[in-house]
Amino acid sequence: MDEVMTVADARSAGQTTSSSSSASSFSGLPSNLPLLSAFLSCALAQFLKIFTNWYKERRWDSKKMFDSGGMPSSHSATVTALAMAIGLQEGPGSPAFAIAFVLACVVMYDATGVRLHAGRQAELLNQIVCEFPPEHPLSSVRPLRELLGHTPLQVVAGSLLGCIVAYLMRNTD
Repeated sequence: MDEVMTVADARSAGQTTSSSSSASSFSGLPSNLPLLSAFLSCALAQFLKIFTNWYKERRWDSKKMFDSGGMPSSHSATVTALAMAIGLQEGPGSPAFAIAFVLACVVMYDATGVRLHAGRQAELLNQIVCEFPPEHPLSSVRPLRELLGHTPLQVVAGSLLGCIVAYLMRNTD
């Protein structure tokens, strides 16, 4: 015999389906290994900048945790952890890994290329402005930010950190 579904039955079934699908989409967030790996490696890289700055300058500066540039590259750590976690979870042949890998390459190339050289130009321009006489209109201009990019070593250190974080997060899952 054919069953008849009433409007009330359809509504309650729709509410159950929509509530369970929204619950499952939110419950997937804590277990999203690539996202968690990326955020954790970024935070860890930023935290480590306090210690690498102390090693280099022999002074503690907690503001370095919120600056761009420095050792290790948090941008490199983030995108590498994302790519590595996707590769570990879905395999290196997946389209998601290809996208993450290309993104990582672009970000790391930009950090050692454009942003590094923009920081060096800012340093030179700041030196030039400092030599202006006090009456010059540009002598009171606020200095440009100099620490923008990363050296290749800082990028490599960030990528290694990202790989390690993603690998360790995968093994704890």
